[in-house]
Amino acid sequence: MFSCPNCGGNVKFDIPSQQLSCEYCHELFDPYSFENKTKDAEETPSYESDYEVTVFTCPQCGGEILSTDNAAAGFCTILYSRISHERRPNYIIPFQKSKEDCKQAYSTMMKKAIFAPKELKDPKYIDSFRGIYMPYWAFYVTQKGPLNLSASKEYRRGDYVYTDHYKLHGDMDCYYKGLSYDASSSFADSISEALAPYDLKGMKNFTPAYLSGFYADTADVAPSVYQKEAEITAYDQTIEQIQKVPQFAGYHIDSIGGNVSPTYLNTRTETVDSTMFPVWFMSYRKNDRVAYVTVNGQTGKVVADLPIDPKKYLLGSLLLAVPLFLVFALFFTLLPSKLLTLSAILALVTAILYTVELSSIAKKDSFSE
Repeated sequence: MFSCPNCGGNVKFDIPSQQLSCEYCHELFDPYSFENKTKDAEETPSYESDYEVTVFTCPQCGGEILSTDNAAAGFCTILYSRISHERRPNYIIPFQKSKEDCKQAYSTMMKKAIFAPKELKDPKYIDSFRGIYMPYWAFYVTQKGPLNLSASKEYRRGDYVYTDHYKLHGDMDCYYKGLSYDASSSFADSISEALAPYDLKGMKNFTPAYLSGFYADTADVAPSVYQKEAEITAYDQTIEQIQKVPQFAGYHIDSIGGNVSPTYLNTRTETVDSTMFPVWFMSYRKNDRVAYVTVNGQTGKVVADLPIDPKKYLLGSLLLAVPLFLVFALFFTLLPSKLLTLSAILALVTAILYTVELSSIAKKDSFSE
């Protein structure tokens, strides 16, 4: 917990001003002004790599969240807590969107979710959004040196199609800074990818003061899990740019796609930075089904896995079926054989869609994706 130098009150990060604000005297402070005090308080020089936080552990699932405050009553009342030293990230993107911005973006989306349970539109429920910094790995990938690619060009002469093969040569000096992948096993990749992109120009050097008033998830996925994927992404992006070079226009470059090796195109991961990105979270539990609503804390983009209220869905289906029945009954005449065939086709399509949706839900629930 950070204390106000003037009155001793608790200070928390204020999103509109992007500074720390005292809850009592409302004085504003630069987040980095508390950095030296944190360092002086350390008994050992470990402050350069660690910082002190309170770790809250769920007794049911074992999940952990971090906080610079000593209480998480606003999050859950049954969490176990302990003081720990966690490894400091290199960078952080502070929250840009306030809780009110988050609630407004969510409410706008919910106006279109006609089959969502009414509880999800309750103002009391919407107020349960919590700001959590999610850990990410940011890769710095370079491609330097000579360029040698196989390419081809096709053309037709009469009844024949000819293919000429070429070798494209050149020099490369490319780099990709900030290819980011979430470092939390509890944060589904499908959600983190949908929340992207983050503007990495907003990254700042990490200081624990930015966490004041928010929570943070723990990084438990090694960067090696995503390194090859980051290098493949860099490779694909470079191939796209090469094809735009005027001298190579009209050539089809023979790409090896997902089989790219770490050394192809001289692709190398130079450094990997640990970062924290802001996310507003809200969860919904009904029986064994847990759904999440997330909002990008920098851009305000909303990604939701909303459940469907069966009663609303059935009522909507009935209301839609009545006018459809009247239209077909008044303007179309179907023979029994054609009606049976059409019904069989619709039943097959419905069964396929039902199976696909069940498979998708099972993957989300088991995190197998």
